[in-house]
Amino acid sequence: QVQLVESGGGLVQPGGSLRLSCAISVSRFSDYTMGWYRQAPGKQRELVAAINSGGSTNYADSVKGRFTISRVDAKNTVYLQMNSLKPEDTAVYYCNAAALYKIPPHDYWGQGTQVTVSL
Repeated sequence: QVQLVESGGGLVQPGGSLRLSCAISVSRFSDYTMGWYRQAPGKQRELVAAINSGGSTNYADSVKGRFTISRVDAKNTVYLQMNSLKPEDTAVYYCNAAALYKIPPHDYWGQGTQVTVSL
């Protein structure tokens, strides 16, 4: 049973920072592209940032320049450093691990962590 354990969410004021962490229990972490998604109330889940095994990253336009995704393969962990947070960043943030080329495809999700940006 693969588990993704997220941590680091919470309440922060606008302009503040948070760092999310996600640890995954798989034997070959380097096989996976890791991503952070978020879902705000009444909205669809959206990709925030992703990083592949080679370290290439991509970001949603709304977070470019403010958020940084990184991974430490030796710790089976992915991070999301969030700076200059805005109220519109408020959402439940989900960690994802994907290796869709595998047979069967691997696609795992964390339980989500709440991020609230408010005064």
